[in-house]
Amino acid sequence: MTKNTSFPAVLLLLVAATAVAQPGPGRGTRAAGFAPATVSAYVYDADLDVPVEYATVILYRLADSSQVTGTVTGADGRFRLQTRPGRYYLEVSFIGYQTRRVDEVQAAPGAKLDLGRIGLRQAVVAVEGAEVVAERPTMSFEIDKKVIDVGRMATARSGSAVDVLENVPSVQVDVEGNVSLRGSENFTVLVDNRPSVLDGSEALEQIPAATIDKIEIITNPSAKYDPEGVAGIINVLLKKEKSSGISGTASLNSGLYGSYGGEFLFSFRHGMANAFLGANYNRRSFPGSRSSESWTRSGDTTNWVTAEGESEGGGTFNGLRGGADLQFGGHDRTSIGGGWGGRDFGRGQIAEYREWTLPGLDTTVFLSDDWGGRGGSYWYASLDQVHTFGANGHDLAARAHYSVRDFGSDNLTELFDQDSVQTQGRRSVEKGPGRRLTLTLDYTQPARKNDKLEAGYSGRIRRSDEENETWVYNPGADSYEFQDEYSHNTLGRRSIHALYALYGGELGRLGFKTGLRGEYVDRSIELVGDTLEPFTLERWDLFPTVHFSFDLPAEQQVMASYTRRIHRPRSWYLEPYVTWRDAYNVNQGNPGLKPEYIDSYEAGYQLPFGQSRLTAEAFWRKTHNKVERVESPFPGYPNVILHTVANVGSDRSVGGELMLDFRPVKFWNANLTAEAYDYLVEGVLNGRSFAETSFNWGGRLSNNFYLPTNTMLQVNTRYRSPSVSAQGRHDGFVTADLAIRQQFFKRELTITLQARDALNTGRHQHTSGGGPDDDFYTRFEFDRKWPSLRLNLTWNFNNYRPERRRRGVEEDNGEFEEEGEM
Repeated sequence: MTKNTSFPAVLLLLVAATAVAQPGPGRGTRAAGFAPATVSAYVYDADLDVPVEYATVILYRLADSSQVTGTVTGADGRFRLQTRPGRYYLEVSFIGYQTRRVDEVQAAPGAKLDLGRIGLRQAVVAVEGAEVVAERPTMSFEIDKKVIDVGRMATARSGSAVDVLENVPSVQVDVEGNVSLRGSENFTVLVDNRPSVLDGSEALEQIPAATIDKIEIITNPSAKYDPEGVAGIINVLLKKEKSSGISGTASLNSGLYGSYGGEFLFSFRHGMANAFLGANYNRRSFPGSRSSESWTRSGDTTNWVTAEGESEGGGTFNGLRGGADLQFGGHDRTSIGGGWGGRDFGRGQIAEYREWTLPGLDTTVFLSDDWGGRGGSYWYASLDQVHTFGANGHDLAARAHYSVRDFGSDNLTELFDQDSVQTQGRRSVEKGPGRRLTLTLDYTQPARKNDKLEAGYSGRIRRSDEENETWVYNPGADSYEFQDEYSHNTLGRRSIHALYALYGGELGRLGFKTGLRGEYVDRSIELVGDTLEPFTLERWDLFPTVHFSFDLPAEQQVMASYTRRIHRPRSWYLEPYVTWRDAYNVNQGNPGLKPEYIDSYEAGYQLPFGQSRLTAEAFWRKTHNKVERVESPFPGYPNVILHTVANVGSDRSVGGELMLDFRPVKFWNANLTAEAYDYLVEGVLNGRSFAETSFNWGGRLSNNFYLPTNTMLQVNTRYRSPSVSAQGRHDGFVTADLAIRQQFFKRELTITLQARDALNTGRHQHTSGGGPDDDFYTRFEFDRKWPSLRLNLTWNFNNYRPERRRRGVEEDNGEFEEEGEM
């Protein structure tokens, strides 16, 4: 065992050893000569009639009210504990709910007491004569995920999923909306447990926050999940109504700089059938200012370019989705779903450029008008069938999902001299359809009393046909001419077939889940009309996963896990030809790129106290075949930077997170999160060895103030420290968001006013190269226009409440599909 892997391996072994060494609740009673009694029940939300997970259950001795034992409820809302024979009473509590007491629990030797259903109702807090419903915590924890309740985030109500994630532990968002998960931008986005193969940040930007019920952060997924993604999975769960009859929600939003939009979701439920229909249209605008400078060196000559100007970014996003569930008898359920949508997103700027050469005295000044956009449409359809056998939790689920997208991009760069005469121009166009078929088969079999066996198959088949065309402006002819050298047609084909098996259960206080997934990939990339042979890949990979949890006294819990993951290169990463981004930047893929393999270890600790919860997590992650975007001078073109991708070596992240949810006073609820990790990336780049390190840290403080007359004020602040890459550095930043929410008509109408980056401190700056051995340097800075205000109106009718999904039962959605990994 190497030095790098010994620490996390020993950590997991220590947790497991501690769990085995701890006496279970039944051992002490048997040692005393008594057959233990077993007490169990089902805990549920009395308003929504859904299970409450992680509710605290405490058993007290009736004679003196001393605490005897305790536990927490599972994902199904059930709990089970053992105790010595005697007379007791039981208390069940959870943050945001009234504590429920069950009196006169008579435990005879060997008895198995099922207390039935225990309903919890929302708590009410008195604030200066007004009643304020105590909301559930923003975040809850399961053995392999964090679950974020989006409904509590007033500062993100009019935004997108990206705005929600700005205040979520483990997630970082820069000023331009680029999302990273524990420092990595390589993660998988799921929408209702369905893959979105658009790049992570782009997919999240298109999902309106008003349509989201919850977001799951899964940093160490089990073998049941697709292992794609360095940092894990962000799973967006959309709203779906549960109440009978017709109900729904609709919202409108408006902001500065031409941002506006709206969404609605209508639902009908009757008996064993339900249907829903939803739609959204949003226009987003992100104006700001950009500046950049770069130089390239060749021998004793250095070529400089600087640019500064105003930037305008944004676009429209729209979608229509619907579906229906039909229950046949007591054992079969069929779900159908589908949708259509589109997006049109772009960014442009008018900038003043200055260009000069050293040694030399002359400086050339000119204007550049740049615009790049990407858009198109998609549609999808799905069919689910679930058969439940006689035993509870014994089922077989089959699912088929098919999607088609037709997206393209258009980038135009035009240069003008000081007399406004066009001197240069370049246009790059990419277009072509893509198709994807996903098939899954999942089987679940209960084993023993609290154990479960899961096994299944997954198939993901993708086909794409992409055309890339380039035109260059001819000043003499005053027209654009087609460039065959930089125009190509690419056919992509990829099939992945996977089998997995999982076994999980309990041994006393120890919970465990262990699994193995095997995947076979067959990939081909063909350049039509080119003499190069197709780039092909066929291989098998294995992905083991292990998860542990252990219940300690006083409702404490320890968790630990290990997973192996993969990040396969996206299709454009592999295309070997050159495409022009603008007059000074070109892109080129790397067909020899290898997939990244990731070993990820985590350990966590939870301590509930009163109405608060403290959570601490430690993680260690090693990436092999580390892929990074790298830059270098483009041969034959002074001042032009080549952007490509390469396997630069490996990286390592080791650190921790601390989360505290607490209520200092009745009208003030606060959530504090802090994260820190040490990052190392090392390897060989351009024939030279390198090693770059940085200590990255950040924090968030979210405050909710509950005022009279159904008013809530939310104040969120966050900080992100500087970080490094193989060639450069990202600067840190601090921001603050404000929101005030007012509810009317028994909370049917909600009005929210938001102010983003209220202190105007959010800026994004990145530098690359510039070292003594480098032959290039780039610096880029973006400052979003300030202020940023949004107003949102939401109307819920017929007592609309989003459904709390049972594990394994998901609403289908295949939106935002685009080019994927190959």
